[in-house]
Amino acid sequence: MVIRHLKTNHLENPLGYDLGTPVFSYVVEETESRKQKAARITVALDPDFKEVVYDSGESGGILNTEFELPCEIKPQTRYFWKVQVWGDAGDTAVSDTAWFETPMEKEWDADWITPSLPKEVQVTLIKKFSVDRPVAKARMYMVGLGLYELYLNGEKKGEECLLPGFCDYDTWIPYQTFEMDLVQGENEVNVMLGDGWYKGVYGMRKLVENYGDRLACIGELHIWYEDGTTEVIPTDLSWQAKKSPVVFSGIYPGEVYDTTVDDSERFPVEVIELDKGKLTPRLNPPITIHEHITPIELIHTPAGETVLDMGQNMVGWLSFRCSAPKGTKLFFQFGEILQDGNFYNENLRTAKAEFTYISDGTERIVRQHFTFYGFRFVKVTGWEGEIDLNDFAGLVIHSDMEELGNIETSDPLVNQLFHNAKWGQKGNFLDVPTDCPQRDERYGWTGDAQIFSGTASFNMDTYAFYTKYGKDVYAEQKKLNGSVPDVVPVANYQGDGSTAWGEAATIIPWNVYLHYGNKQILERQYDSMKAWVDYMKGEDDKYGAKRLWQSGTHYGDWLALDGNVKGGVYGATDPFLISSGYYYYSTSIVAKAAAIIGKKEDAEYYGNLAEEIRKAFIAEYFTPHGRLAVDTMTAYVVVLYMGLTPDYAYENVCEGLMNKLRKNKYHLETGFVGTPYLCHVLSENGMNDVAYHLLLEKGYPGWLYEVLMGATTVWERWNSVMPDGKISGTEMNSLNHYAYGSIVEWMYREMAGIRPSEEAPGFKKFTIAPKPDYRIPEVKASLRSAAGTIRSEWEIKDGKLHFCVKVPFDAEAVLVLPDAEADVIAGQCAGQNGAGEAVQTGKNVSVKLEAGSYEFTYAPTVPYRKTYTIDSPFQELKENKKTREILDKYYFTVHQHLPFEKELYTFREILNGPFTGLPYDQQEALDKMLREVED
Repeated sequence: MVIRHLKTNHLENPLGYDLGTPVFSYVVEETESRKQKAARITVALDPDFKEVVYDSGESGGILNTEFELPCEIKPQTRYFWKVQVWGDAGDTAVSDTAWFETPMEKEWDADWITPSLPKEVQVTLIKKFSVDRPVAKARMYMVGLGLYELYLNGEKKGEECLLPGFCDYDTWIPYQTFEMDLVQGENEVNVMLGDGWYKGVYGMRKLVENYGDRLACIGELHIWYEDGTTEVIPTDLSWQAKKSPVVFSGIYPGEVYDTTVDDSERFPVEVIELDKGKLTPRLNPPITIHEHITPIELIHTPAGETVLDMGQNMVGWLSFRCSAPKGTKLFFQFGEILQDGNFYNENLRTAKAEFTYISDGTERIVRQHFTFYGFRFVKVTGWEGEIDLNDFAGLVIHSDMEELGNIETSDPLVNQLFHNAKWGQKGNFLDVPTDCPQRDERYGWTGDAQIFSGTASFNMDTYAFYTKYGKDVYAEQKKLNGSVPDVVPVANYQGDGSTAWGEAATIIPWNVYLHYGNKQILERQYDSMKAWVDYMKGEDDKYGAKRLWQSGTHYGDWLALDGNVKGGVYGATDPFLISSGYYYYSTSIVAKAAAIIGKKEDAEYYGNLAEEIRKAFIAEYFTPHGRLAVDTMTAYVVVLYMGLTPDYAYENVCEGLMNKLRKNKYHLETGFVGTPYLCHVLSENGMNDVAYHLLLEKGYPGWLYEVLMGATTVWERWNSVMPDGKISGTEMNSLNHYAYGSIVEWMYREMAGIRPSEEAPGFKKFTIAPKPDYRIPEVKASLRSAAGTIRSEWEIKDGKLHFCVKVPFDAEAVLVLPDAEADVIAGQCAGQNGAGEAVQTGKNVSVKLEAGSYEFTYAPTVPYRKTYTIDSPFQELKENKKTREILDKYYFTVHQHLPFEKELYTFREILNGPFTGLPYDQQEALDKMLREVED
């Protein structure tokens, strides 16, 4: 038995965080035991556990996914903790020691200071001081605005980039805690400042100084000496400023790094009146460099340019080794794609995305400081001599999130799609979930964030990341009477109250709870969740309390392909159907969240409200005979996914969705609302084959089209790049936009079948219900869940289905085997300890599994092969030799001439045409014969 992944609030050894009540989690691996018989958590003030402050004792009530520390903790204190686990097979283990350190909670003695220089001058703040006796420990509590890097005695402190990150600075300013290894004698602290999101060029409404117009810093260095005395060195008028070698920086424009700057002159600082009450211990996981990518090619373009190809659309910095003579100016430009073989960056719009380096003649590794780029290609100007690719590295920067999930299939294109979605997450999870990382936007669009949150939480541990984002969401809501802005943080971008975008307040925390099993996220966000639902109800009440949301302005099914204008942004689905659907969906989530955190009255109130909305929705949008009044793909998807389809309308709704797909030649035409749910709905409602067809579509619009076009991240538009390699437009065309990467959640939940449970979140109980398809013969999925490692693997071979699954220690799963027979599965259960009874449920068999690994192999009750039907494309039936023989014998003998054939797509449509039809009984006979054809 081994105990790993010890985390506090899903952070490893957090230093100076706002932890609230700390919540511990851990994972047990490499054990023969199936159940945790007992556990013991011990907390102490020292790593040897001589000063124990809490001991749970051997307890049967400790959950490995969520243990709230039930003791008081003091500020500015490091606590060490460990866990011992006893298994039901008699084994036991003790974990390594983990720790967390609490932040400063007193009033600040320090002042906010700013350099006494023009506001555009970039500076480094300096403090020299002497240490005259041995130091026991030292901590710096600090934040700089807009961005900062802290140096002690010439060495950068920590591995973090772009501190303090991006937040709603108008409401709260997170400060950081640093361990300071002071030396006896003279010490010097330097704080390099940059404009960042706070002060610099950022935003699409107000272009600069969104939160402030001065660089500023506040900090307190606390020193604990070995003799028991203490000292505090605050920011005050004794600090000085010098010119920074980073003479210009901005999120959009980039950076100018001039190492020839004369920084010998010292300038005074002055106190600036900023609200110390906004200072708050940090929540965000660190932003760090995670990978170093060496360029794969040096390109000399037709235009005579020198361009580096990183081989991957990435986000972060470019570093390089440079020994150029003093005064040499090197100029770098960043872009996502080449056009006609030449460097291109026009889709970045007004974002210059440049870096200028001026050498002082010293050899060094050069990097950026206060900007970041989204790029694959780098144009290099001014480099003397031959370029050695090994002198360059792409530094991949994103928020720290442990990678949890992985999917590998027998289809390399699908594998690349999965890769692209994960890299989209890496690139856009830089403190805020942004829509894109490269152009003059990089906003925390709430709609994009919520539709991708399920995928994100499968891929990586997003608990701490979304905890911080949730604080920003609610901070902005408080200014808007509960409405959710379109982007968070707002940064002067006015716009709020749009359905699906506002659901960031409800769906994100709900997904986080389901994945990680820590209800603290619901407790933290409950007021935010409730405020959004109350806002929608308030809008409803303004217009007659119909229990429908039929007012306001909404993006609707953004970027859907069924709108009035080809290539437009507005879809055809009634936005009020969407808003009313989400009104119900969010209200249901709030009712469940209220029950979980013990708010019984709220649970009853919102549960009743949800039922009222559901009844009103059905009355408004369904005819008495079960027709949905809005005939679009997304409308059908919304009512099926959100539980708004009455029983009497179910068959009509499913058939309506299929009809829309047939009419569209089995291509999707959904947008931001419909696309994330489309394949889920198909797989869950008997149309799994169509879901796979959409996944595997290689033409436009389709996920694999962009893979075949060489994409390494997910695009904003289905045709961001045309078949000839030309970019389709520059107005709104990102090549790193994670939203449509939400198909990966379907891959986890439906293809691999791994689904969390509301009954026991954090995968303490879960379902594995894979849905194989012959077009992908093999799938291997793994998830290092909060409970432990889950595996779901399947293979179609020699006419049989073979499944391998793993259930982690102290968890339970229900395995749903498709197209199986209980008596066949029961025989295999008997030989595998931990497998329960095989239960037939319709065409599937369910088996309860305890912790362990299991295998099942059987011949399915229906063949897993290509099946031809009258719903197949007519052209496909004509081209296949065997199906053509059926058509020749039973159809073309009746209809030799097919007028208007090109206007129809499926054989069913032709069979029901006015000049090409057949009676229903003959259609059924043809369908049966076609289904029996084997290639």
